[in-house]
Amino acid sequence: MQIRRYKHFASVVGLVLGLLCAVEAAKVNKHKPWIETTYHGIVTENDDKVLLDPPLIALDKDAPLRYAESFEVTFTKEGEICGFRIHGQNVPFEAVVLDKSTGEGVIRAKDKLDCELQKEHTFTIQAYDCGEGPDGANMKKSHKATVHIQVNDINEYSPVFKEKSYKATVIEGKKYDSILKVEAVDADCSFQFSQICSYEIVTPDVPFTVDKDGFIKNTEKLNYSKERMYKLTVTAYDCGKNRASEDVLVKINIKPTCKPGWQGFNKRIEYEPGTGSLALFPSMHLETCEEPITSIQANIELETNHIGKGCDRDTYSEKSLHKLCGASAGTVELLPAPSSSANWTVGLPTDNGHDSDQVFEFNGTQAIKVPDGVVSTSLKEPFTVSVWMRHGPGAREKETILCNSDKTEMNRHHYSLYVHNCHLILLLRQDPAETENYKPAEFHWKLDQVCDKEWHHYVLNVEFPSVALFVDGATFEPFLVTEDYPLHSSKIDMQLTIGACWQGGNARMSQFFRGNLAGLMIRSGKLENKKVIDCLYTCKEGLDVQLPEEVASAVKVAFNPNQSSLTVEGDDIEAFDKVMQHISYLNSRQFPTPGIRHLRVSTTVKCFNEETCILIPEAAGYVMVLQPEEPKISLSGIDHFARGAAEFESPEGVTLFPELRIVSTITREVEAETEPEATEGAEGAEDDPTVQETVVSEEIMHNLDTCEVTALGDELDGEHETLEVDQAQVQQRGLEMTSSNLGLVLTGVNTMANYEQVLHLIRYKNWHTEALFDRKFKLFCSELNGRYISNDFKVEVSVIHTANPMDHANNAMVQPNFINPVHHASVDLSGHNLVNAHQASVVPSAATIVIVVCVSFLVFMIILGVFRIRSAHQRTMRDTEGGKENEMDWDDSALTITVNPMETYEDQHSSEEEEEEEEESEEGEEEDDITSAESESSEDEEAGEPEDQQGASRQQQLEWDDSTLTY
Repeated sequence: MQIRRYKHFASVVGLVLGLLCAVEAAKVNKHKPWIETTYHGIVTENDDKVLLDPPLIALDKDAPLRYAESFEVTFTKEGEICGFRIHGQNVPFEAVVLDKSTGEGVIRAKDKLDCELQKEHTFTIQAYDCGEGPDGANMKKSHKATVHIQVNDINEYSPVFKEKSYKATVIEGKKYDSILKVEAVDADCSFQFSQICSYEIVTPDVPFTVDKDGFIKNTEKLNYSKERMYKLTVTAYDCGKNRASEDVLVKINIKPTCKPGWQGFNKRIEYEPGTGSLALFPSMHLETCEEPITSIQANIELETNHIGKGCDRDTYSEKSLHKLCGASAGTVELLPAPSSSANWTVGLPTDNGHDSDQVFEFNGTQAIKVPDGVVSTSLKEPFTVSVWMRHGPGAREKETILCNSDKTEMNRHHYSLYVHNCHLILLLRQDPAETENYKPAEFHWKLDQVCDKEWHHYVLNVEFPSVALFVDGATFEPFLVTEDYPLHSSKIDMQLTIGACWQGGNARMSQFFRGNLAGLMIRSGKLENKKVIDCLYTCKEGLDVQLPEEVASAVKVAFNPNQSSLTVEGDDIEAFDKVMQHISYLNSRQFPTPGIRHLRVSTTVKCFNEETCILIPEAAGYVMVLQPEEPKISLSGIDHFARGAAEFESPEGVTLFPELRIVSTITREVEAETEPEATEGAEGAEDDPTVQETVVSEEIMHNLDTCEVTALGDELDGEHETLEVDQAQVQQRGLEMTSSNLGLVLTGVNTMANYEQVLHLIRYKNWHTEALFDRKFKLFCSELNGRYISNDFKVEVSVIHTANPMDHANNAMVQPNFINPVHHASVDLSGHNLVNAHQASVVPSAATIVIVVCVSFLVFMIILGVFRIRSAHQRTMRDTEGGKENEMDWDDSALTITVNPMETYEDQHSSEEEEEEEEESEEGEEEDDITSAESESSEDEEAGEPEDQQGASRQQQLEWDDSTLTY
């Protein structure tokens, strides 16, 4: 019993001691709490509960009973977890301990989370135990663990379209893969709820569909005539099945079928001469049908090949053009316009040069010989040959342009220019020399221009042994030069020909040219420089462009040499259109050649995708150069006067055109201004063109290039008469003069004033006036190589001879009673010769008078009155003309001189008129010289001379030589 009690006591003591030891040991906080190193959590926005993986649990080794098999509860706090601490700035989460003994805890959101603001949160967390003893001193903390929390999205937002509305334009008759794209966005943060899963066209029964990406296309070909615009309502859905908050409106316009090309192009463009430059495409633009374009190139070509020598050039003589371009003197024109001083081109067909450049046609059977002396026999080097040529396809035969060969006996060619198989060849045989060595003799150029049927300008500068060729201003080197011996010496004259070569041995032409030539010139002693050559070739019309500053760097423009075509390149359509709108046509001639100039615009477009690149059709039109207001060149002045014989024989001679006046006018029609008060008669005046339009003439200034004085009747006899002008005065005014037995010619492009001054200086001299009573001359002037010609101004000068006073006294007593008094009243001092004055002064007898009267009566009876009618008609005409000639009548009522030196002339003149009347009545062809001259001069004058000028003219016509009269 005692032993049993002892055992029980011992066990109790042991238990107490064990508990005391355990309690004592528990009070010591030896270990830190332990947690996981990383946690991942998920929280849904608008919720605060975070689901963590792994769960948030803290362990502490200071609480071993926790893992013991005993279920007894301890009373110590060192093994408990008192809390969790979160580290980080602005962390919207908190950690809460659910069970201190187990260390279980949770993380939850402190405020409402927004996924759209922040989708993820990362921070660190620590666990700490309750420490030692009742006061919790000596608290232990765990390590820091990382927590990643993802905020899950909810579908709280609906899709919203980026644009308020959409517009597009399509072309009818075409199905598109895509017309336009609508696009909506969703503000939700998750992929699921922020993505637009589908679009839908709400408008029913429209030929369009929309795919999930928002691309709208048509389901059938659209028709502009059926519907010009469609209005569609489109909505969108996100992947959470939320519909767009607002639907969007889509407008699709239908355009007629688009045709790529130039729009706003006028085919006919009228150009009025003298208006400067004219815009050719003021409203033109390029339609590309919205194709993506990388570059544009357009070539604008003005076709002027049919105008003169390839384009509109001044039609002055080639010699004048050389002078205007600054060439030195010594140029000889071998193809001049036919005139009295240069008539060797008369037989050649020509376009007469009135509207454009004068050209000569050679048909393979015609050639001309240049007269001796026009060009020196052997050209002094250096020399220049220039010519305009239009030649067709090459032939096997040689075709000669210019040839200098033996005139007789042999067929040697000294020099020649010819074409053969599209080659231009210059033959230049050297004169005999002491040493007969090979020297360059033929120079060959192979040129496409020789056979292209177009006009080209050729200039050969020869400075032996080198020859330079310029074609349209560009230089070409010979591809072949052959050599030959110099010619043998001979005394045979040479013949210069054009259009073929003269064979002196056979006395015939050979190697005929087929084509057109113009402006063939030879100039020896000096070569033409490049500036002169370019001037001769330059057109007076062409294309021009003034680039706007804003597009100058974006577009390239390049011209050809004669500005008949230009190329425009660029990649900006808007800038390209602006440049095209500034392209203009310009013709600097005062009187341009009227007619059509064809115009073409060829365009090449390059696109990103070459397979779908568009083709731009060629745009074709024409510039119509209107007829210029043609000038009327009028010559006026004293056309009839008398001078004493001594003046004609004096060293000065007689001035032919002392008061000559050259005036050029143009006449234009303008609408007549209707007075307000005349409205009542307006209806009746509408059909009257004289009321609607009036003619206005105004004087204009322009140049002349030729004035020619010609002797009418017999040619000038160099032995006793001549036309003279001070050569220094002619040269001082920049003119040239040539004279022959036909008259005198002034040439050179110069002002009307200078021509007028030189013409005032022309004097007629005759030192054998005994056989002369009057002399007639004709003057005319022209512009542009005969395109505009003045009136023929005719001048008649009469010679007043001094007669014997006794003869005058005797003849004054006799007056033939059968002379028509009307003709007697209109006697003039012109048209008769005083050589046989003595014989003519014999007075007819009475018998002669009776016979003449009887014969006249019988003739009247035989022709049954026909002669009587014709005679009456002629008298009427002469009476009218006699009124014009009254200024030549003699009024001797106030004269007190007994002996009148003119009476003998009047009587004699009346007798001659009577005889002439009878002869002319039988022939019935012409009137007397006086009436004819006066009639022509009256027609040439526009409105008659002023009174003071008529008085001066009359005074000069009534002069006589009174040196032998005795007072």
